[in-house]
Amino acid sequence: MTSPPAHAHASASSSTVQVEDVSVIYPAKEQPVVALDRVSLDIRQGEFISLIGPSGCGKTTLLRVIADLEQATSGRVLVNGMSSHDARLARAYGYVFQAPALFPWRTVLDNVRLPLEIHSVATDKSRAVALEQLARVGLSGFEGKYPWQLSGGMQQRVSIARALGFEPQLLMMDEPFGALDEITRDRLGEQLLALWRGDATTARRTVVFVTHSIPEAVFLSTRIVVMSPRPGRIVEVIESSLPAERTLDIRETPEFIDIAHRVRLALHDGHETSGGGASQGPLAPLGRGLG
Repeated sequence: MTSPPAHAHASASSSTVQVEDVSVIYPAKEQPVVALDRVSLDIRQGEFISLIGPSGCGKTTLLRVIADLEQATSGRVLVNGMSSHDARLARAYGYVFQAPALFPWRTVLDNVRLPLEIHSVATDKSRAVALEQLARVGLSGFEGKYPWQLSGGMQQRVSIARALGFEPQLLMMDEPFGALDEITRDRLGEQLLALWRGDATTARRTVVFVTHSIPEAVFLSTRIVVMSPRPGRIVEVIESSLPAERTLDIRETPEFIDIAHRVRLALHDGHETSGGGASQGPLAPLGRGLG
């Protein structure tokens, strides 16, 4: 029996993130830099959303605004019905940066425990939670190691385990696999999908994922949000018809290839419509990982 499309579970669910007419403008001597221009996006509970576009298009800026790590110049963001600021204080989400940002003098276990320590979670409980999350990302047995003793992919898995410590239902990830080799990216992508899907005891999380890679976006996502060169706008939102249960072999199917082609066309159209973006150069920067 064929699994339903990955977005079917989320379509009837309530909104987790609402971005309403958000703009971000940076002051500058010559003229202000418009990073985001009136962006609106509704993200439903249980979706896996990828933000894709050329370098400098505002993908990371949008993610940081949702996470209350950066302030919008205008517009509004709601996370689980509250302001992004209140959501951050309520620890309503986990955030994974491009680099693992681990403390080299702390063990793997203590790096994962750190946010729990900061919020005064008892040592026994924080240790149990950290061990559980490390097992979830396949790092049982490495808790006594130090970051410098791990590969880049393993370090990023520690970062993901740390973000999952509070069991957030919303996980935001800023190009977390960008610096990794293709084999490691594929392996972590499969693990991430398993974490997103959850199991009989855990509800499906909502994931917002920044990437430059078309194959990565198509493989992971229920919807792909294509952004234009600066000023960042949403060019198109592409629904995936792929099943939630996916293996890497799905990348050879006509359905996958068709979705990837639609994303590529939307990126090209967005570049043409924006006039190429004065500081962006040609579409070539998207080449990394296009496959």
